[in-house]
Amino acid sequence: MAAPPNSELRMNHDNPSRIGIVGIGAMGLAMARNLHRKAYRVQVRDIDPAAVAVAAALGIEACDTPAALAAQSDVLALVVVDAAQVDSVLFGPQGVVHADHAARPTKLVVMICSTIAAHDTERFRDRLAGHGIDLLDAPISGGPARAEDGSMSMMLAGPAALAARHDTLLRDLAAKLYYIGPKVGDAARTKLVNNLLAGINLVAAAEAMALGARLGLDRQTLFDVISASSGASWIGQDRMARALANDFSPRARAVILTKDVGLAVHMADAAGIDTPLGDAALSVFKATVASGLGEHDDAAVIKTIWPAF
Repeated sequence: MAAPPNSELRMNHDNPSRIGIVGIGAMGLAMARNLHRKAYRVQVRDIDPAAVAVAAALGIEACDTPAALAAQSDVLALVVVDAAQVDSVLFGPQGVVHADHAARPTKLVVMICSTIAAHDTERFRDRLAGHGIDLLDAPISGGPARAEDGSMSMMLAGPAALAARHDTLLRDLAAKLYYIGPKVGDAARTKLVNNLLAGINLVAAAEAMALGARLGLDRQTLFDVISASSGASWIGQDRMARALANDFSPRARAVILTKDVGLAVHMADAAGIDTPLGDAALSVFKATVASGLGEHDDAAVIKTIWPAF
């Protein structure tokens, strides 16, 4: 299903859920800002005091531990980096499973919005079920600006009845909401297939721009031509616009897409599918990280292809 545009006027009067968000980096904080603006009761948790301070300045409360946040939430969205962090948030010494779930009127729902392998999502689902906690497989895409205005994409997998119960919240988070099906893990698979293509497209765009610049072509004119022609891709336009402005401040860190493309290539290997383009893109991402640009925006892959850009 694809959701219609969100309404700022609807607020959340038909969905009084208490929402917790663990991981308030670029995407998590943007999601928190979006829901806070729409009058949800939002609380957050992050290991970075600076991120917590930013949330506090916006009037968003923070909890000291994932367990404390879980105890005060009906739905808990995890927007952390990888499966290891998800595992720590859920099952660590102060993790979600240690909250008092017996006293809550409804079962806690954990939404894994991070990009992780499907087998990890399935494993977390099984472990959480033993603690009476439901899970929705809910990776997200679109970048911080779209997360903040509610226009991002979300891929959703899990029981249809569970998704329907939180329909208003899901549609307030993502204008483009795609129900993949009831099988937890299939949304994670879908996200990795998308990110494999995103990584390939980004490296291809950077390669083309680097070649044009090396040939002495005007960079802005070349970018405009590509953007209006058959070589265009959304990620190429988005990231190469930053490269043209020499702006590599991290909206989407290179290390994150490196992780995602690596997961996608591994998934393809397990499925018996060769990914020569994915392999090539992954090598460029790995070189970008190895050169010290991993914490820069992933537009920095162009520096790996041609450092003089």
